Amino acid sequence: MIPVTRLNGSPLWLNALQIEMVEETPDTYVTLVNGKRMIVLEKAADVVKLMTEYYAAIGLHTASVKVQNTGEEE
Repeated sequence: MIPVTRLNGSPLWLNALQIEMVEETPDTYVTLVNGKRMIVLEKAADVVKLMTEYYAAIGLHTASVKVQNTGEEE
């Protein structure tokens, strides 16, 4: 889960694995895989950074790199 802030200032934790898209127009919209959209105070780059850090913490990035490397070595 990654922490973000709703427009009214209340904290919200999102499942980073369920985020499909993050866009900034100029408000930051987070779209989940189920189609639900929400506006958050954080900049899009900050949300993406939180997602990347979360993926690294759970080993998701490492797992995908290992699979790619295994395929190239064969």
